[in-house]
Amino acid sequence: MSSKNASSKVVSVDEQAYEQDERTIEDKDEFEVVEETPELRATVQMEIQAKVDANHPDGLLDTSDERMRGVTLEQEECIRAREEELAYISAKAKLSRQDGRAERTQEVAAKGSTERRRTFEKRAASVNPLVDPDRPDPREELTRAELAAVNEQTRRIAERLPGWSRAAISRRLAERVVEGAELVSAVVGVSEELRRARGHVIPIADVSEVNRREVSIVGTVSQLWSPSHHRISQVGLLEDETGRVKFTTWTKSDQPMVREGEEVEFRSVAKNWYEGRCSVALTGWSSVHFPERGRWWE
Repeated sequence: MSSKNASSKVVSVDEQAYEQDERTIEDKDEFEVVEETPELRATVQMEIQAKVDANHPDGLLDTSDERMRGVTLEQEECIRAREEELAYISAKAKLSRQDGRAERTQEVAAKGSTERRRTFEKRAASVNPLVDPDRPDPREELTRAELAAVNEQTRRIAERLPGWSRAAISRRLAERVVEGAELVSAVVGVSEELRRARGHVIPIADVSEVNRREVSIVGTVSQLWSPSHHRISQVGLLEDETGRVKFTTWTKSDQPMVREGEEVEFRSVAKNWYEGRCSVALTGWSSVHFPERGRWWE
């Protein structure tokens, strides 16, 4: 009897679950039951360890033989995507009809520049016939003796005025001779013209005579003295075999310092006039070069 009673009281797990659901339903009829599930979050140490394990080569899971070693799956996907993109661009460049586009664009731009320059020269020829692009080379109009003399003088001028090509000098000399000038006069005129040309170094004696705002000169710093204002960085004298000129370096121009007895080249210095005397000033647009610096063999 006792064994029967004990066995009859045994309840299966499914029955217990069913009874629990019935009680839950009954409770819901009376009031709302809220089941709270705790949110599981990793600690800081766990996140750090996870990153270390994910990036460590020994911690990578090789799912196939084609996996890259030493990188994560995300990094591998980025690398393969970049490789595919580069392969696509390369194939498109080879098969596209745009082959040689850069060369064709350069040719078109050069042709357009030549045409614009020619158009400008044609318009300027109405004022100065010497710049006419259709004008024949004046050297073709010279005799053999005149051409030989022009070439000899061209060589001498090129030695005194570096930076000018012999072709440009000889053409300018030939133009003056064809116009009727004597060779000696043509040499003097062309030498003065090229010596004072914009962008080229001129003698210090010609600074006050050239008709432009900025000049380039080369000389030796013969004297320096203390600036009279805090806005002035340096002030002194620069001289060459033709003369000397006062120069001023403004602090805001941020130019390098020069020393007495040093040879320097001032590019694009501004001309100033004070009490009838011409001087130059180094501005932010100017530049200073030291021909003698860096000659370790001397």
